[in-house]
This record gives sequence, structure tokens and C-alpha cells, in this order.
Amino acid sequence: MTIFDWLDKRDIHVNNNTLIEQAFIHSSYVNEHRNSSKDNERLEYMGDAVLQIWSSVHLFKLIPPLDEGKMTTYRASMVCEKALADYGLKLQLNKYLKLGFGEEKTGGRNRDSIVANMFEAFIGALYLDQGLSAINKIMNEVVDFTNIVELENTVMDYKTKLQEYVQSDVRKTVTYDVVNVTGPSNKPLFKINVMLDNIALGTGEGSSKKKAEQAAAKNAFDKLVK
Repeated sequence: MTIFDWLDKRDIHVNNNTLIEQAFIHSSYVNEHRNSSKDNERLEYMGDAVLQIWSSVHLFKLIPPLDEGKMTTYRASMVCEKALADYGLKLQLNKYLKLGFGEEKTGGRNRDSIVANMFEAFIGALYLDQGLSAINKIMNEVVDFTNIVELENTVMDYKTKLQEYVQSDVRKTVTYDVVNVTGPSNKPLFKINVMLDNIALGTGEGSSKKKAEQAAAKNAFDKLVK
């Protein structure tokens, strides 16, 4: 399946195939193929701007309204390198990357920095060709605004905040215990307790252990700082 088949499945029919293809050309590929098209670095610049405005608009429209500080924090998390790489990998766009031999051999196809830049370039190219309507289709597949609490847990590293708070009082490390896992294997729900000296400081749930641990840490942190 080509990138254009991928787009057709989402009812996105591009006009400039060359522009879209350029989004997946890494500089290492151009260095080894002198007759190749340009790399995707200029499109990264465009994609960064598009993602900034897209995330800003959607955060601004959330109900209840977020204050400026939270919007800034959430936006930064949504467009950071790790988040963009996650989007690209989730959509399996990295399989369309054109890399030089060395980058391919050393795992560049799954490297966060390369995948994040590719995703930005793809968004930039798609915007230039189709406008924001196509961007909405892509971003709505990877960003969910319906659970702002889960978004906050993703944005804020409460595990680190909790550990720092605990160590400011006692030189001990908190641990995380899985209480149970419910739901089907393709959509599990983890329940986790955060523990200190066999005492449960907080409990959290999430669709992954990582999210449940963050929720538990937030629960504990919020209780401790009251």
C-alpha cells in the first residue's frame, strides 16, 4: 500500500503527489541519491506551524475553558518530539520513509527524532495541498480531547513530582503495584496503587500501566499537598 492508498482510505485525495512524497524523504537518502528530490526539512517547518495552530484552536474550544497556562502546557506536550513520533508510529507512517543505508541500518525508521520530523513534514505537505480539513482527519485519529484528566496525566509527570515531594521529607522511594487488570485483552483497564512503606498513598486507573501509574501518582500527590 502506498501513501496515496493510505490517504485514499481516509477519503483524502491529494493534488500534488510529489509534495506528499517529499515529506518522507530524509536528508540521508538525498545524500546517497543525488538524483533524488529534495528532503523534507522545509516541510518540517511548515508542519510545526500547522500543528501549533491546530492544537491551539482545539484546546481553546474545550469546555470548560482552560486557562492560558494549561493550554500552553498541553500544547507543548501535544507537539513535542515524543508525541509526534508516537503519532507517526501509531499511524504506521514510518514505513513510507526513505532513508539512507546507514540510517536504515542503525534503526532510523523507528527513531523518535526522525519519525517526529517526518510527521511534521507530512502535516506540512498535507496542509499545503489540502488545507486544515485533511489535517483534522489525521489528528483526530491520534489525539483524543474527550478525557482532559487523562491528557493532564500525560502532560504532567506526576510520578516525578510525587517522588520529589516524598524525598523532600523522607529518603525513600515509592513503588507501584498492580491491583488488577480488567476488560478485554485489546482494551485492558489497569488499576494501580502507589505505595510507601506498605501504605497505599493513592490509586489510579488507565488504559496502560504507564497511564494508571501517572493517575495513581496524581491522586497521591493531590492528597499530600492539600
